[in-house]
Amino acid sequence: MDSSISAQRAFIKFLRAEGEHDSQIYRRMRELYGEQCLARCNIFRWCQRYEAGRVNINDLPRPGQAYFVTNSATTSAVDELIRQNRRITTREIAVELSISKGTVHCIIHKKLGYGKVCAPSSFYTEAIHPFLRPGISASMSMAIIYSCTVPHEL
Repeated sequence: MDSSISAQRAFIKFLRAEGEHDSQIYRRMRELYGEQCLARCNIFRWCQRYEAGRVNINDLPRPGQAYFVTNSATTSAVDELIRQNRRITTREIAVELSISKGTVHCIIHKKLGYGKVCAPSSFYTEAIHPFLRPGISASMSMAIIYSCTVPHEL
């Protein structure tokens, strides 16, 4: 016997349509489904719903945060924006595609497998690394590099 919730709800609906009382429905379901039977309060609640005219055996949609749902078009659009401009931020992608930043983040990291999107250029990281010392900020290091690379007049 199928003991899924939807099968039990359909059975409740069938017995209710035949005119069975709530307590009789509970007893019959207990005999039929055993330990997998819905709780007594849930059986009575579904009996009331069917008596009030409900026809659907599935749950109604609930308010709250939606599940992370994307399609291939959204994923490819995010990938295309990143390939066009590797310095684009997640906020800019979210505004461009009218989706949340969280969805963009999940697409980038989980679906596409990218580690960083708006990362500094390789010149910046390779050029500054030798100059980074405790107590010297990155902007100070950039000033040192700039002063070393720009020719000065004597």
